[in-house]
Amino acid sequence: MSQHRILVLNGPNLSRLGKREPAIYGHTTLEEINVGIKKAFPDIAFDFFQTEDEGELLEKLFQVEDEGGCIGVLLNAGALTHYSIALRDAISAVGAAVVEVHLSNIYAREEFRSKSVISAVCAGVVSGFGEESYHLGVRALVSLREQGGRQ
Repeated sequence: MSQHRILVLNGPNLSRLGKREPAIYGHTTLEEINVGIKKAFPDIAFDFFQTEDEGELLEKLFQVEDEGGCIGVLLNAGALTHYSIALRDAISAVGAAVVEVHLSNIYAREEFRSKSVISAVCAGVVSGFGEESYHLGVRALVSLREQGGRQ
C-alpha cells in the first residue's frame, strides 16, 4: 500500500489533449500524462478524474475531505480557472492542499487567461512546463506534506 495518495483533477477540454491545439498543448494525451505520472512516482497512489462538468469537479473535490487519506489535489481546472467562483469556494472549503497546474504558460497567452480566480486559495501554481507541470505539482504536494503544510 502506498504511503501517499494524490487526487489528480482535470476539468473541461482536458479530455481533448493530443488533438486540441497541439501547438499550445502538445501531442500527449491526458491518459499518457497520467501514465507518466504513475511511472515517475511509483510510491504514490493516484486517483485520476476528468470531467467536462463543473458540478462533477466540485463533487470530486468534496470527496477528498469526506474520504480523507489524501495528501492533496493536483488541479488543472481548464477554463474554470478563469471564472469559477464556485470552484474557488470549494477549494477553500475542503482544507486540502491544492496545487493548480497548467500545461501552457497562462500568463503569456490571451489576457483573459492570465487571471486565475483560484490561485489565491491554492497552495501554489505550476504553469508553462507541459506535462512536466504535473510532475512539478506532485513534487510540491509531497514537499508540503513533509513540511507539515496545508493538508
